[in-house]
Amino acid sequence: MKKFTSLCFCFLAVIIFSQSVVAQDSSIYNKNEVFDPNFLSRGGTEFRSANGAPGPKYWQNSADYSIHATLDEKDTTLKGNVTINYTNNSPDQLNYLWLQLDQNLFNPSSRGAATTLVTGDRFDVKGYTKGGYHIEGVSVIYGGKTYKIDPVITDTRMQLRLPFTVKGNGDKIDVKVNYWFSIPQYGADRMGRLYTKNGVVYQLAQWYPRMCVFDAVKGWNTLPYMGLGEFYCEYGNFDYYVTVPADMIVAGSGELQNPTQVLTSTEIKRLDEARKSDKTVFIVKENEVGKSSTRPTEKGMLTWHFKMHNSRDVSWTASKAFIWDAARINFPSGRKGIAMAVYPEESKGYDAYGRSTQYLKHSIEFYSKDYYEYPWNSAVVVAGVALGMEYPGIVFCSYKIGKANLWHDVTHEIGHNWFPMIVGSNERSFMWMDEGMNTFINGYASNYFNHGEYGDTTNRSILGMARAMMRSKDPLMTPPESMSLRDYGQYYFKTAAALNILRNSVIGPNRFDFAFRTYIHRWAFKHPQPIDFFRTMNDAAGDDLNWFWKEWFYKTWKFDQAVKGVKYVDNDPADGALITIENEQKMALPVIVQVTEENGKSQTLKLPVNVWQRDTDWTFKYNSTSKITSVVLDPNGELPDINRKNNTWKGK
Repeated sequence: MKKFTSLCFCFLAVIIFSQSVVAQDSSIYNKNEVFDPNFLSRGGTEFRSANGAPGPKYWQNSADYSIHATLDEKDTTLKGNVTINYTNNSPDQLNYLWLQLDQNLFNPSSRGAATTLVTGDRFDVKGYTKGGYHIEGVSVIYGGKTYKIDPVITDTRMQLRLPFTVKGNGDKIDVKVNYWFSIPQYGADRMGRLYTKNGVVYQLAQWYPRMCVFDAVKGWNTLPYMGLGEFYCEYGNFDYYVTVPADMIVAGSGELQNPTQVLTSTEIKRLDEARKSDKTVFIVKENEVGKSSTRPTEKGMLTWHFKMHNSRDVSWTASKAFIWDAARINFPSGRKGIAMAVYPEESKGYDAYGRSTQYLKHSIEFYSKDYYEYPWNSAVVVAGVALGMEYPGIVFCSYKIGKANLWHDVTHEIGHNWFPMIVGSNERSFMWMDEGMNTFINGYASNYFNHGEYGDTTNRSILGMARAMMRSKDPLMTPPESMSLRDYGQYYFKTAAALNILRNSVIGPNRFDFAFRTYIHRWAFKHPQPIDFFRTMNDAAGDDLNWFWKEWFYKTWKFDQAVKGVKYVDNDPADGALITIENEQKMALPVIVQVTEENGKSQTLKLPVNVWQRDTDWTFKYNSTSKITSVVLDPNGELPDINRKNNTWKGK
């Protein structure tokens, strides 16, 4: 019996001890998962340095484009030819080339159409059945000889198998493609046709076959265009001609080369006035839309000629319904440019597109001053069918929006001229690198514009992200076509939240801003990978932030800090207090703690993230002089804590 009693006692003790351990160890935090010395530990190469900069042997290929296209309004088609002067700067020999045929998304048999939910989504083809490129001929010129090529077309890609080898280290080849396609009315929210009172607004994008990127990371980048995942393009110079009905106004990427042939003397005079004015100047007024006085000729066709240098793409718009206005852009270097807006009568007014040129102008001036000077001389915002889409020097925004919504749309889409038009990341693989970084800088532009008219200096977005992280299934490194359609907004907002937290709560604005600008300047007009951004930030800020990159970009971890208790040294508040905090979830961040005493004294302390390198919980001494009435973690809501109920301890 005694033995049985002893066994029962021991068994009960084990149960009690086990329950105690469970109660005390509710945290799922693992310091070795977060502070993993093997994470991102691969060394640098001669192409990409360990400090995040391009290596001494970094290379990238280039593609210069000469394009001629004609808009047939009767058949709603675009017919064109493109000549691509492609330079192979890689050390590799190429015996085939890959081109992108993005319009093939609108072929009913495309992968994008096949993978669209039956309920539809923003980036689908809306049942369009006439879409896709019609390739009428492909030839190449190499070594002074012309070769006809039979292309191999697979969904949105076209392979050209060459009867020779293009050498490395600067060898060149010319590719010529003749093509046409029907213009979809709803172009996956990136292009299309809008029918208005005074005519159709055509937004033309993905309108010519273009080179896939060949790089030192994957060779040919041939992921298909399926709707959500955007683009990855080589840089080059563009010389393009668009022929449209003579009664239309055209706006496009780059600078108009033949204004005297396509504009009236009045319009040219007004444009010169706008280039000297910070206030908006009308080029075509509302009461002039559709009148013969706005066109050098009303009959036949006119060809508009544009050029754009060192760009990765060009787009354009055409309509006889456009009101057109413009204003001067002032760059930090003293250079001047021009911001413009074209929009139909349905979008007029101060609360709508009447302010869009100012939105564009001030956004460009802010981003140029704070990050990198806009490299081109013109930009235009177009009101049309697309909700919001960016291209170098031209952005498409919804004709239906106004006020704050229009400001946020314009500043976001033109912000993309920094990410990915200047910093040329791979949108199709790493959507957060452009959408997220752009959303991050948009917040600062909004707080700047017109003394914060549309700004938000609260932490509402951080608190909202905490709720979003509760249901998140896919990490930010997930490619767009694999991301849950409920989660893809996190490319924008989770990335922006992460960068704001890193800037404001982890390393501070001074070090963050220096490192972030270093990244932009290092990789301007180049092709960075995520690791190049992470390494540049680590190196230029002077901190090993790999723990941060892992938990925010590679994982779907959550964040929850808790106050566990307060004890007084020698039971005397005058001798100080020992405050114990715990990390309940997998994510680690610095500690911001506000302590309030009975005598009215209140102090906010900050502890570095390194305290969580030690263990799941941490006890620190606070030099109290009276009883503590409350301890509050993250009192201003700077961090995405998913359970704020355990952030507060109240003294009895």
